[in-house]
Amino acid sequence: MWRIVIVLIFLSSSVYSADTNTVSSTVVTNSTPPTANAPSVVVNNSDVCKTAASASIQTQVLGFASGITITDENCEKIKLSRSLYAMGMKVAAVSLLCSDPRTFDAMWNAGTYCPYRGSIGEEAKQGWESNPTDVPPGSTIFNTDIKQTKEKVDSDKEFAKFIIAAMAMYIGFPILF
Repeated sequence: MWRIVIVLIFLSSSVYSADTNTVSSTVVTNSTPPTANAPSVVVNNSDVCKTAASASIQTQVLGFASGITITDENCEKIKLSRSLYAMGMKVAAVSLLCSDPRTFDAMWNAGTYCPYRGSIGEEAKQGWESNPTDVPPGSTIFNTDIKQTKEKVDSDKEFAKFIIAAMAMYIGFPILF
């Protein structure tokens, strides 16, 4: 039995440890793909209400690069308002700033109401109150009133649905809403 084990060990070791004269080598070439470079968008003038943004993305096959300018509308409003004020058009300058809901709310809370179609002061206040749809969207002062009115209408509709359903059940007609 032990002879068989020795023969197996001898045969297996000769198979696995066979000597060869073959030399193998691996050549690795590093070739990087071209890179997409984001363009530089330059805004040199400080009197321009624009900022620049650029980006790029590169894969092994395809690259993309782009650049844009972004307009700051709030900055434009301020510059236009300053120009109107410098030309003596003070009401127009304030009216332009009042198109921003933050300015509108601040003026309203201060008691100096934004001009309404050429009227100022208390006349402007009455104009805004009688035409709340003209208020800049996002105003917290008039949104609260509109939201409360909508909630009242919604609750009235729900109450009407309840009454109709109750009457229908009393009569015996099934109604699905």
